Amino acid sequence: MSDINQIFNPQFWSEIIQLNLTPWRLFISIVDIAVVTYFIYRIMRYVQGSKVVTLVRGVLLFVLIRIISEILGLTTVTWLLNQVITYGVIAGVIIFQPEIRRALEQLGRTTNILRPAAKIVDSKDYVQAYEKALDYMAKRKIGALISIAKTQSLEEFSNTGIPLNSDISSELLINIFIPNTPLHDGAVIVEGNKIISACAYLPLTDKSSIPKAFGTRHRAAIGMSEATDALTLVVSEETGGISITKNGEFYSEVSKEKLHEVLTLELGEKKEDKDSFLVKIKKGWFKK
Repeated sequence: MSDINQIFNPQFWSEIIQLNLTPWRLFISIVDIAVVTYFIYRIMRYVQGSKVVTLVRGVLLFVLIRIISEILGLTTVTWLLNQVITYGVIAGVIIFQPEIRRALEQLGRTTNILRPAAKIVDSKDYVQAYEKALDYMAKRKIGALISIAKTQSLEEFSNTGIPLNSDISSELLINIFIPNTPLHDGAVIVEGNKIISACAYLPLTDKSSIPKAFGTRHRAAIGMSEATDALTLVVSEETGGISITKNGEFYSEVSKEKLHEVLTLELGEKKEDKDSFLVKIKKGWFKK
């Protein structure tokens, strides 16, 4: 009897229920179902708003046709669909390779196991430098994109830019992004207490839910937050608004006060503050 027929067979479910009548087996079954449900939920959240949703719909439609053909007894159609499904798993891995890689990277950011210790730097001067530079550029609507490394190295992205290895200063950040200068187009990569490179290329997000008002800089900032745990700061050249991205989340129109709090918290000036960036977000700090 095929797997499809087993699903619709009452005897099959009766045997499963009988096997799980003991309290321990029932508990294990509940945990099993909860874990699977959680992973399905996380996958749905992950693909929401991206191009993957369209492909997932196509796969679900394909599976539905396979089930209907099995029920109706369409032997030839069922055989053909079985062949496609068998080899479709390999094709799916190839097609979804970027998404699978990004998902595994995000999973890796949820734990500190095997993660190198973050560089400890005195951040007070750097916070002031970022604030001064962003305030200057926001008032004059100078577009800017700054990605600050946390625990993951950004060497992969800094190698695409022009090496600087310079000390962090507001004057340097401002001069980099002045329009029509050689380094203004692209992102600045910061690691520790150094501006590693400028004019770097960041990965663009494929989310389709981002408003059209936000351009390439914002899409690059979101893409960077999806691929790494970096904190990325954006200044819009259209509105002068300051935005922040981290862990795949995008927050626009961040005020000076909130920017100061985020930079202070993220760059480690207040070691005693146990509230994380995401906890602050959940308290309603930012406008999405």
